[in-house]
Amino acid sequence: MTPLSNPFHAVTIQEIVNAFKQLDDPRMVNKNEHRLIDILVIAVCAVIAGADGPTAIGLWAKCHQENLKRYLKLPNGIPSHDTFGRVLKRLKPLAFQKCFVEWIESLRKKGCEKDDELREHIAIDGKEIRGSRKNNLGALHIVSAWSTENGIALGQIATEEKSNEITAIPDLLDQIDVSHCVVTIDAIATQKKIVTKIIKENADYVIAVKGNQKNLFEAVQSLFEVADLTGRKVSRFVEDETSHGRVEHREYYQMLVGKDFPSLDQWTGLKSVILAVRTHVGKDGKSVTEKRFFISSLGRDGRVAAKYVRKHWGIENSLHWVLDMTFREDESQIEDRILGDNLSWIRRFTVTLAKAHPAKMSIASKRRSAAWSFDFLMELLQCAGK
Repeated sequence: MTPLSNPFHAVTIQEIVNAFKQLDDPRMVNKNEHRLIDILVIAVCAVIAGADGPTAIGLWAKCHQENLKRYLKLPNGIPSHDTFGRVLKRLKPLAFQKCFVEWIESLRKKGCEKDDELREHIAIDGKEIRGSRKNNLGALHIVSAWSTENGIALGQIATEEKSNEITAIPDLLDQIDVSHCVVTIDAIATQKKIVTKIIKENADYVIAVKGNQKNLFEAVQSLFEVADLTGRKVSRFVEDETSHGRVEHREYYQMLVGKDFPSLDQWTGLKSVILAVRTHVGKDGKSVTEKRFFISSLGRDGRVAAKYVRKHWGIENSLHWVLDMTFREDESQIEDRILGDNLSWIRRFTVTLAKAHPAKMSIASKRRSAAWSFDFLMELLQCAGK
């Protein structure tokens, strides 16, 4: 069977073409030797297969030009690496990402149920690409939304300062559908406008509280200190975990806030506060106890609260760690901000595809397999439509 008669390949490539057909071409009209759709399809495939920039994308395309010619028009052959670089530097990142999001939306489990156990969990967190710090510019900082159960990158916003996460998060929430989901964010997002935005989007939140909101932090801390005296009902959940020979003991406490809670009316939707106590043995052999506090719009259920507090770190382990270890993203020295933003999104999209593929291999092994086998690359791409 030839590739052209194989519906598996034909549908896969056509799905990519359909995903990008509404994207505006940033180049001058009537001066282009290569179709925009051909450039984008090749770029996506090349990054999935291991390319880390325009030069590598061009080399990969030349190596696979016979396969690519079966599915793409390529009126003037394979574009040069300079062409890939110019186009990816000029594409508007938000419009580019929107094409991907619409393509992979079917991977998400829609219609979150009222039962908290079935609600989709979306973790939002930032990651710095330290190698991008050049010419007095701060490092490129990517704020991502990650569906933890599904292993899907839902969207991202690029900033140049970590502090800009505060303004980036509302824009990120505008990009994605969080309705009926539970959103978790680190303490930098403990902002009244952000919790209001989440509630307006018909979602719930679990957000860390630290010293950046001193009055709120002290109020939450005090509530747990006097819980016994006030007779408030406290929900408690305990779990122990052994990993790599290391034992962790975790306790979660949750209680509803009363009408007397300070500034309650300013924190939209606030219903409960959470205390997470983690005890483990440090490198010196001594027991170490850490406490973290959270505010939430969820009702009182320690088991459910523990789930979302614990799962928030899925974005760190399942996305950020993979990007650094498998894609070497932290070492990327791409200076152009738009190019860096667009390539970082293709990497996150690749993580989504690799996690959706059923083969019991590491993401690194799946990328190598995609580099070696065009058929396996097509299998990965097909996962976006399942």
